[in-house]
Amino acid sequence: PVARVGRKGSVCPGGGWRVHPLLFVYSKDPIANGSLVCREPGVVHSILFATENAVGRRVPPMDRFVVRGCKAGPAQPQSKVYHQATLESLKRVVVIEDIKRFKSILELPNQTKENLIDALLELKKKIPSQEVLRSTKIGHAVNRMRKNPDPEVAELAKVIFTTWRDYIKENKNKPSIEVRCDSKTERFRHNARKLFAKVLELEIEHPLIENLEQEVFHQCSRLINIPYRRTIRTLIFTLKHKPEVREHFKTYKLPVKQLVEKHKKC
Repeated sequence: PVARVGRKGSVCPGGGWRVHPLLFVYSKDPIANGSLVCREPGVVHSILFATENAVGRRVPPMDRFVVRGCKAGPAQPQSKVYHQATLESLKRVVVIEDIKRFKSILELPNQTKENLIDALLELKKKIPSQEVLRSTKIGHAVNRMRKNPDPEVAELAKVIFTTWRDYIKENKNKPSIEVRCDSKTERFRHNARKLFAKVLELEIEHPLIENLEQEVFHQCSRLINIPYRRTIRTLIFTLKHKPEVREHFKTYKLPVKQLVEKHKKC
């Protein structure tokens, strides 16, 4: 057979099929073996199909060899995407470690407004039980923030305190889930605080020591692992051998979060 050339919408003689938008050539070259050749800059695709025989049978319709794109139809309504909630994200599940860390942030002097707002926003997501409020005294820390000179901080603290108080009154006997560290983790963390207290020449119960270790633990995904140990060692070395950093940190000129972020190995 002779070479046949067609474009979209045209009908090839004897075939009666619609042709792809690109140029197709029905080759009579013996090497091509009767194939449909699509010529595109830099690309050559071949699709084999049956040829007409001498009797004049029609070639099968081209549609079976053409890959078509999706036709534009009416916009389908998007299905709602659901995200699985983790145990920790639930409002009544309280991580004691986080409560203590937020309390330390609220109690440290010379805290920036951003740090106070961040801590209060995280506390707003939780509703501690009456037992947690008593053991951690986080309610006292939030209540004191109501007298903060910054109106935004004071208003946010007021909202949190009122929400907790009302919920405790209405659900006094409703249990909550508390998440605590295991004894082995607590031993490792206590040793880290002892090292910080020694290098800073402060008592181990000092809020600065407690907040520093809690921030390291938090930024290392609350795990006692190699990054946690490396970060503790790096901070101890820096505080011991760099008096200016140690002095700025002890006088609250260098925020705890900034110090840990600069030296963390997580």
